[in-house]
Amino acid sequence: MKLVNAAAELHIPGNVPVQNALSRTTALCIAAHQDDIEIMAYGPISECYDRSDKWFTGVIVTDGGGSPRSGVYADYTDEDMKRIRANEQKSAADIGGYSAQFLLAYKSGEVKAADNRTLIDELKNVIIRCAPETVYTHNLADKHDTHVAVALNVIRALREIPAEQRPKKVMSLEVWRALDWLCDEDKTVFDTSGHPNIAAALLGVHDSQIIGGKRYDLAAIGRRLANATFFASHDVDDSDSLTFGLDITELVNSDMSPAEYIGKYIDNFKNDVGKRIAALSL
Repeated sequence: MKLVNAAAELHIPGNVPVQNALSRTTALCIAAHQDDIEIMAYGPISECYDRSDKWFTGVIVTDGGGSPRSGVYADYTDEDMKRIRANEQKSAADIGGYSAQFLLAYKSGEVKAADNRTLIDELKNVIIRCAPETVYTHNLADKHDTHVAVALNVIRALREIPAEQRPKKVMSLEVWRALDWLCDEDKTVFDTSGHPNIAAALLGVHDSQIIGGKRYDLAAIGRRLANATFFASHDVDDSDSLTFGLDITELVNSDMSPAEYIGKYIDNFKNDVGKRIAALSL
């Protein structure tokens, strides 16, 4: 499969023909940066792990340049970091048993550019070739501009695909802002308690980010544990590790603006807080 950028790669774990790896995909995660997939999408990764009927494929949109770095990585150039981060992502795909891993190698500024037809068309091509049951991407309330830009480009790409070829579900997931603030009835809950050794390994392989100055491995596992413990105040925990998502299928299949769509859920949260305070006011 031909990719647009010269530095782009398609990594296929195992000795599998490209078309077979793509066509068997059931879960497709499109994320901004190397390690975002492993932080936000462990639910679908673990659901597909070591299965013959479910397969996870990852797409990383940016090239990994410009990331913060310290320690042994402090003097590494952007080109060094791009190479290292690409290799780390491919290692994660191998560890997680992904069906395929795309590295599209766009600059962050290109992702945030208005109406980047090249990127939108490439995302459309990837989605059509993989034909997944579910697409996962970043959530619209994320506070990282590149994450939100990726989500918006995914929505644009999906809307341009004929309705009969679109995935059944499109889910948005949490990285640079958790989704625990969503009202419980608005949350999609993913059990991330399975294969804890694989969960740790998938995060730990991104050494350039962890040793380079950000303990994403501890933070991501900690958030999952906190989600499980604080999810239901009056019930015993069914799982010790959860992540949350927001279903945006309706948004993709409509002409509603993304801001209006996420605004509905922000309003639900605001109203829930207001009603609770009003009911308990002394």
